[in-house]
Amino acid sequence: MKIDAHQHFWALERGDYGWLTPELKPIYRDFLPDDLQPSLRRAGIEGTVLVQAAPTVAETEYLLSLAAENSFIKGVVGWVDFDAPDAAQEIAKLAGNPALVGLRPMIQDIDDPNWMLGANLAPAFQAIQHYDLAFDALVLPKHLGQLLELLKRYPNMRSVIDHGAKPEIRDSAFSDWATGMAALANGTNAYCKLSGLVTEAAQDWTTENLRPYVDHLLDTFGPQRLIWGSDWPVCTLASSYDRWVDTTETLLATQTDADRVAILGGNAANFYNLRN
Repeated sequence: MKIDAHQHFWALERGDYGWLTPELKPIYRDFLPDDLQPSLRRAGIEGTVLVQAAPTVAETEYLLSLAAENSFIKGVVGWVDFDAPDAAQEIAKLAGNPALVGLRPMIQDIDDPNWMLGANLAPAFQAIQHYDLAFDALVLPKHLGQLLELLKRYPNMRSVIDHGAKPEIRDSAFSDWATGMAALANGTNAYCKLSGLVTEAAQDWTTENLRPYVDHLLDTFGPQRLIWGSDWPVCTLASSYDRWVDTTETLLATQTDADRVAILGGNAANFYNLRN
């Protein structure tokens, strides 16, 4: 099964997407299942992982309701307030829904780069492990040292780094990011998402602009720990869905058939314990 392991839906009237402003005109509208399904059909993608886009439990519950209504949504990565005293109880409540496969605090939007290391967050991370959920790390290159410390603190927590940690491709920044990602690949069991790269590149990006970053992820995490996703509809700020699919095929052309199958679906199914 081919799986898009990172996509979003939103309805503006919900009012909890603080980052989604009119300045982001191309995506400042509703994006719902009927909008995505033609792209999935063209790409031969049978399932998706629906990821939170608002820091509210209400949005997570909304996404879970969409999963109940749409069989192609194989799992939901939701949100809880890790800082809340009742975070573990909230996680327990949400984990009662089998469609919930993971949780994602929006670390990239938190001012303190050391936030994830706060002792007060321990109950939330422990609950993630207890309920066998995944941890999606939405981080930037500046967070890689802290993320390494966090994942070494919780070595049994299933973790995946979203969007390759958003390397600064448009500025050709590579060395520090590459060193940090190699340390995570070698020092932890984390997976990494092959997603979200086009919006970190210049508007006139080419496949060759992305290649050094993708090759580094292949060299460090290996094809058995890379998970493909579209980051739709955010990706449409820089690329059509179809173009990202075609670009991925080009970037993975030297991989074996088995490794491409793993990156494009098998790894996601195994990592997230996706429902059929």
